[in-house]
Amino acid sequence: MSPEIALPAKPKILVITLRRLGDVLMSTPLIRTLRCRWPEATVDTLLFAGSERIIKGNPDLDHILTVAQRPSPAQMFALARQLGRRYDLAISTQSGDRPIFYAMLAARRRVGLVPLRGGGTWWKHHALERAVSIGRDCHRFEEMQALAEALGLTLHPQTVCPQGSLAAPIAPATPYAVLHATPFERYRRWTEEGWRALVRGLNERGLKVVATEGRDPEEQAYVENIFGPLDVTRERGKLDWPGLAALLRGAAVYIGPDTSMTHLAAASGCPTVALHGSTNPQRTGAWPAGGFSKMWDSVGTIQNRGNVWVVQNPLPCVPCEELGCERHLNSYSRCLEELTAARVLEAVDRALN
Repeated sequence: MSPEIALPAKPKILVITLRRLGDVLMSTPLIRTLRCRWPEATVDTLLFAGSERIIKGNPDLDHILTVAQRPSPAQMFALARQLGRRYDLAISTQSGDRPIFYAMLAARRRVGLVPLRGGGTWWKHHALERAVSIGRDCHRFEEMQALAEALGLTLHPQTVCPQGSLAAPIAPATPYAVLHATPFERYRRWTEEGWRALVRGLNERGLKVVATEGRDPEEQAYVENIFGPLDVTRERGKLDWPGLAALLRGAAVYIGPDTSMTHLAAASGCPTVALHGSTNPQRTGAWPAGGFSKMWDSVGTIQNRGNVWVVQNPLPCVPCEELGCERHLNSYSRCLEELTAARVLEAVDRALN
């Protein structure tokens, strides 16, 4: 661990996370760590526009700044003026060019991640006061832990869920399970037959079923095709992220693919069953409430860490870390196509017990 970084008594700190929702959620333990060490600090975060939904109501943050994924020159100029070296410390939680460039705009003192290998990284080491080298297979938990140690701090491992809404209009009065069948990419999907068999199995175990989904008409039609004839409560995209967190906290179990909803379920403390196909849990597996005592293995049948169970169909090619068998977002994944409902229900039983 490095010596603790020296900051003013009331520092202004910016945490930069220009990634998807799950990565934004998993940056909250680092933000909590900063808040605990400097309770009178101003702690802000810079995110892609739209990602702020998953940290709504976070008590450790003072301000949330956003930038378009592809900002125009005018937007870049406005952001540069907004940042304008107004911070005492900027932390880049990624090793990409843009987050480190934004850190340079924001503060004279900068800490961030850099790739362990690869050309073109010399300037990043020069730009950062404390550069943290990370490998390709590093989990987000390990990245946040390494950043905290570079600051001379011990990471608070608890993920902070979005806050502010209640799930009362959706949650059944009796014990229930939450299912999320619609990852953003097709190659992460399980089979429709598998989901229907899972619903029947959950009903046999005395659980009502709630299905979450987005507001996109195509996504809702897909969910209707899966669950239409079954006794399933449809959430229909009505809840915001704090509302989903509240729904998950009350659930007996959650089942879903490797997606942001699964990360939220794990963070909420809900017993969480995560279905992995081509993705590597060693890199993207859900972060259990309270952190890891042991990192995920890259492949297994059913693995357990804390309140999370990772389920895989361990074919020889798993995890290939490709975009499905056809190498594109709308591809099928044989490992998920052949994953049986019996194996998923075995994990569910372990989670329920």
